[in-house]
Amino acid sequence: MEKNKPLVVCSGLTKSYGSFTALKNLDLNLERGRFIGLLGPNGSGKTTTIKLLNGLLQPTSGMITVDGAQPGCYTHSIVSYLPDRAYLSDWMKVTDVIDFFSDFYRDFDRVKAIEMFKALRISPLDRLKTLSKGTKEKVQLILTMSRRAQLYVLDEPSIGLHPSNIVGLTGVMHDLVADGNSVILVDHDTQILKEADWIVEMGPEAGAKGGHVIAEGNIPMIEENPNSQIGPFLSGKAETKLRERAKKDELFANGTVHLSTSQIHTVKPLEVDIPRGRFTVVTGVSGSGKTTMVLESLVPALEAKINGNPLPAHIRSVEADGIAHVKLIDATPVGINVRSTVATYAGVHDELRKLYAKSPDAKEHGYKASDFSYNTGSLRCPGCDGTGVVSLDVQFLPDVNIPCPDCRGSRYARAAYGVKLMNKAGENASLPELMDMDVNSAIEFCANRKTVSQKLGILKQLGLGYLTLGEETPSLSGGEAQRLKLASEIGRTQTDSVFVFDEPSIGLHPLDVRVLLGVFQALLDNGATVVVIEHDLDVIRNADFLIDMGPGGGEAGGRIVASGTPEEIQLNPDSITGQYL
Repeated sequence: MEKNKPLVVCSGLTKSYGSFTALKNLDLNLERGRFIGLLGPNGSGKTTTIKLLNGLLQPTSGMITVDGAQPGCYTHSIVSYLPDRAYLSDWMKVTDVIDFFSDFYRDFDRVKAIEMFKALRISPLDRLKTLSKGTKEKVQLILTMSRRAQLYVLDEPSIGLHPSNIVGLTGVMHDLVADGNSVILVDHDTQILKEADWIVEMGPEAGAKGGHVIAEGNIPMIEENPNSQIGPFLSGKAETKLRERAKKDELFANGTVHLSTSQIHTVKPLEVDIPRGRFTVVTGVSGSGKTTMVLESLVPALEAKINGNPLPAHIRSVEADGIAHVKLIDATPVGINVRSTVATYAGVHDELRKLYAKSPDAKEHGYKASDFSYNTGSLRCPGCDGTGVVSLDVQFLPDVNIPCPDCRGSRYARAAYGVKLMNKAGENASLPELMDMDVNSAIEFCANRKTVSQKLGILKQLGLGYLTLGEETPSLSGGEAQRLKLASEIGRTQTDSVFVFDEPSIGLHPLDVRVLLGVFQALLDNGATVVVIEHDLDVIRNADFLIDMGPGGGEAGGRIVASGTPEEIQLNPDSITGQYL
């Protein structure tokens, strides 16, 4: 191994999905023995890059090598932390997981794993089922870090981690590099990015306008680079207070939601007051009781009261006069099969089918709106029956889905491409071509189609302008799923509604967090009460009211250590969160 030879080399690297190009002639030379941060807006090409790096995808053109070899042929050790690819049974104990990894991976360092679990106060006898979401993420990360490797590729390891936990994570990164390893970390948390030796920033936007490296260098270089979008956030020059917060003496002017609970799990009896019509953020370290208080107590208590059902056993009382709806906006997938797309979920596809049925080409062939349905219409692809994929039966292995060779994933037969719709600018596009556009491009094409452009405009307002209309909703990330679920809620009066979000900032660039805060403000402007479980400091700073759980995790937490405005939390010596505001 040549010490000065780059570990990762990308030359003219291009990756396309159908007509959409995610990476565009990417050139990179990443040195070994470095802590490298890779970031960019959602949909800018980061995930595609690390999947190519791991050999999970093949480039359309160009080349990528790791230590001189193509990833698929790579004989040295690449260890990756990809949360959406991790599978562990909830009924396993931590010690069972250690045993499993010891048996399965020859490069697993059992002693190192046990030491890291002890350092993070995770007992080997804990069952995964009893751990908080953030603690489970720690378990996955520890298992990854306990394998011996030359290159560690980590995808969003800060997910679910409180700022105080990030300090320990950055220590692990530096230890790995000090031992001669290389680390490529995909993340947007500025606290951890500031510790990187080198930054690669992709963009400039998401979707069709992404796929380029817009800035590269060490932290001072990135901070001074006018092309960098993360630079102002790393230097502290970016404005982080982005909304006008409620005045302290007016916080509870619209009323109060009061919750009283007895002990459950490690959470002590609680008396919780949440201001109506305000933006409340629940904070605390991993395992401090945030999920139990909000998702296992507040939400079911409100649902029971609204529906006239008995309260859960551990709920003493809930007072919420005037509240008729509680809406949990979580990260569970949208839709259950490939027939659910962004366009169908947002109610755009039916409108488009009607428009195409009125076109001269459709009238000439006698097509009606029903013919443009890829589920039952005559113009759906016969090869895949409109799903866009076909299943390969691989002996002794699970079936593998691949893009349909007939329609190349468009879901439509060739005849559908012959039916064009002309816009005000004189541009033509068929329905399958329009479904292949991202939301931003489709808005431009449909500018003179009021109903369609309004619905697409809401998706753009939600920060989803980079998604293609034909993208399968089950494949969306948790954060994307949360925002898409809000599409039907924006613009409606919500004075009788409580919206609950579970870490909606996961995976978001700081600029995307600004869009998220705009979404919250749109709900608040319509009278909603918004409650968010969150670790992101920019979200926390913009809250009207904070409830900080802790002080620690597990038995060391489970109580409200502080509540009030961000300024009050910052001055509270008992609040760990306050130390980072």
